[in-house]
Amino acid sequence: MAGLNARSVLVTGSNRGIGFELVRQLVGKSNRPEWIFATCREPEGPRAQVLKDLAAKHQGVEIIPLDISEPSSVKDAATRVTERLKGVGLTLLINNAGIARVKAMEAETPEDMSEVYKTNVIGPMMVVQAFLPLLRKASLESPQNGMSCSKAAIVNISSEAGSITNPFLWEQAHVVNYRCSKAALNMLTRCQSLGYANDKILCIALHPGFVQTDMTGGGLLTVNESVQSILKTLSHLSEKDTGTFVNWQGDVLPW
Repeated sequence: MAGLNARSVLVTGSNRGIGFELVRQLVGKSNRPEWIFATCREPEGPRAQVLKDLAAKHQGVEIIPLDISEPSSVKDAATRVTERLKGVGLTLLINNAGIARVKAMEAETPEDMSEVYKTNVIGPMMVVQAFLPLLRKASLESPQNGMSCSKAAIVNISSEAGSITNPFLWEQAHVVNYRCSKAALNMLTRCQSLGYANDKILCIALHPGFVQTDMTGGGLLTVNESVQSILKTLSHLSEKDTGTFVNWQGDVLPW
């Protein structure tokens, strides 16, 4: 991963699955980030124990309480990270946290649709807004030209399930709430790429693959395999890729 040299990284939803594996692999690299901010809703809860164990072994890994669906929690997290960085910018923001309510289309409810949309779309929007000053600072202070994940970047973990052209695994699971939220997240990513183009902040929507996690209950890829490929892909992204939708291997996917 020589091509990825992010001084600081923040990952939401870091207590399990893809989020935890991102933190684990980042901290194990020879050119690891100086700061790794691993966020989750309940750092003191039992589901965060594995993350706490990892942080205890590695200096520079800080667990930050963050419920991305609550504006006050997002604001508090941004304040805390700003204090820890001591005037330095945030290089890489990975919006990984997300939820789904698995049910058939005719069983969808307004409550479930609203809850999933709040977490999967409004949450990432608020997180980016809160951390934007730090991302802008990282971009401004970077000696690099163009755009890259080593300069300043927003990576929104999306899903091909949200592709309008190719609604991935429709026969296996309708999960309309999740699909609609990821389609909206893709549009949010595109808007961010346009809105932050002059700031030289790279913005990407990324499908991690059909990964074996608690959320999917199965999958074709292990979390380790997915994250290895994701980090390799992030190391190669540049200004030509901003505003696109790619998979874990860097292949462009249809909206």
